[in-house]
Amino acid sequence: MNDTATRTSYTYVTHWNGAATPEADSDVLAFWQREGALAAETKSEDRLKQIVLHARDGDEVAAVCTAPPLTLPRLGQPMYYYRCFIGKRWRSTRLVFKLLTRAFETLEAYAREREFPCIGVVLELENTRFAEALRTPVWPSTGFVFVGKSGRNLDLRLRYFRGARLKKA
Repeated sequence: MNDTATRTSYTYVTHWNGAATPEADSDVLAFWQREGALAAETKSEDRLKQIVLHARDGDEVAAVCTAPPLTLPRLGQPMYYYRCFIGKRWRSTRLVFKLLTRAFETLEAYAREREFPCIGVVLELENTRFAEALRTPVWPSTGFVFVGKSGRNLDLRLRYFRGARLKKA
């Protein structure tokens, strides 16, 4: 096993709410390009505005997470739609869960300070390994709960922010 696979300490860089520097944005763009992370039709400038955090392993970007606001018709409530891209070298680590936990804390603090523009975070599990390996309805390490299938027949999980209230229609 290499050093990357056993590494437990990362540096997390906040982008949310305009906290990123131009250098941080540039580093993420280079990471996305190097890893082939964005589809050709995706506008990188738009996606940069959605970044919550990125994780660094030394001088390298290892992962990036984004969370645009979204109201799923089935839920009828504003949620942050969490996406995460882990670089190839870091996919055998627990970085995906560490980043999810930190991103949730960042989004929750932001929402609480602003009277909850969104009331929680929703995940659509595109990676089938998670849906197959993590079959419990509640993920104890993160608090995310299974709520059904998306329109793309992917597992949906969500977690509400403490203190949030349902929005009136």
